[in-house]
Amino acid sequence: MANVGQVDKAIRIVAGAALLVLTFVGPFSATLYPWGLLGIVPLVTGLIGWCPAYSLFGIRTCSTGK
Repeated sequence: MANVGQVDKAIRIVAGAALLVLTFVGPFSATLYPWGLLGIVPLVTGLIGWCPAYSLFGIRTCSTGK
């Protein structure tokens, strides 16, 4: 059951992708590597439209629960 709305999905996908990109390119890629891998979490939750933390706290940013 989806609990992540369209705007929330877009923000998660962009933020997750940005963190992953920073992990592999740029002058600080070696020092950002562990933190950049955290970008996988918002990227995946944005792509599938379901966030386990939202479920835990009863939060929904989508209008329908499809």
